[in-house]
Amino acid sequence: MSAEKRLKELKIDLGPVSAPVANYVNAVRTGNLLYLAGKGPRPDASGKRAQGKVGREFTAEEGYQHARSVGLDLLAVMRHELGSLDKVKRVVKVLGMVNAVPEFADHPQVINGCSDLFVEVLGERGKHARSAVGMGSLPMQIPVEIEVIVEVD
Repeated sequence: MSAEKRLKELKIDLGPVSAPVANYVNAVRTGNLLYLAGKGPRPDASGKRAQGKVGREFTAEEGYQHARSVGLDLLAVMRHELGSLDKVKRVVKVLGMVNAVPEFADHPQVINGCSDLFVEVLGERGKHARSAVGMGSLPMQIPVEIEVIVEVD
């Protein structure tokens, strides 16, 4: 099924692509690979960006929702760069970083928020290799940052 049709079916609005917060670009294409820069959760309706550690300020389920939010932004970047999500041949690799307290152990469940979204929208093409790791901190104290490598047509 078309990823663009699937978005409509799921009533998912990707919204605009967020701008980089420093001296880098959202994506770089080389050959048939698209490398997406790390993204954090989108600001909420009030414009505030989530800040804090999973396992202290956020539960694993809240972390999952933050990772899903990041996935929406990453899909928006893919669409912006390619013109259509239907040009995504395969999500190759996901690196999920969780700003967590030292004793937190459910990093994979948090990053599933992004992984599950990719499979919902892209089907088999959304299944990927992945690393989900804990970090002592992340930029602006965001709870989750995710970067992706995508194979494209």
